Amino acid sequence: MKDILDVHIHTIASGHAYSTIREVTAAAKAKGLELVGIAEHSINMPGTCHEFYFHNLRVIPRDGYEVPLILGAELNILDYSGSTDMPSLALQQIDYAIASLHKPCITSGSVDENTSAVIGAMKNPHVVIIGHPDNPQYPVDFDKVARAAADNHVLLELNNSSYNSNGYRVGSRENAKIMLAACQKYNAAVIMGSDAHIEFDVGNHKFSQEVIEENNFPAELVVNTDTKKFFEYVNYRLGISG
Repeated sequence: MKDILDVHIHTIASGHAYSTIREVTAAAKAKGLELVGIAEHSINMPGTCHEFYFHNLRVIPRDGYEVPLILGAELNILDYSGSTDMPSLALQQIDYAIASLHKPCITSGSVDENTSAVIGAMKNPHVVIIGHPDNPQYPVDFDKVARAAADNHVLLELNNSSYNSNGYRVGSRENAKIMLAACQKYNAAVIMGSDAHIEFDVGNHKFSQEVIEENNFPAELVVNTDTKKFFEYVNYRLGISG
């Protein structure tokens, strides 16, 4: 399957990652990617960049690096209604957002509460992707999540880091099977994300690709095959026509 974009990448600005924008884009070029997206952790994640970082993204040329570049944020979902942690003015400076449940920012609730948190985050028009929704630490109703994703034109992520046997989201691969079945049921699209915290992992979707193959998930519902597919979701969420 063609795989030419990775939009879940962190740099040193996130505080617990180890490469620069220049190093990330050089790695993306070497791996043949046609689009790279950097989504730094948003302001409630311990150790990440200040809100002012996102306000100043306008100084970074999107065409000044080795590959086309977009700049976003990985928002933290803060409560079971789906509120996130970036003020409106800062959100207006980013190209797209991922919304995720992270332990430092929200305690896992019941299945209904976690599901409500994820679906609530989809109401934010800047949110294009739900990050690692198959994380067993935050159990959700995949039927409801996939249906909401399809209805709201939001992408569900297959997070490569989650499927690493040495990672800390053990059980994600098993959950992905249930999630992908629900995605097929509702025609909800997915996106593979490396969740790279160092340049060597940029574009690394090895485990995500295995999950897709193991579950016979249709390539037409995976947006990594075409940058136009991805931007259709971005533009729809932001209300941009054409």
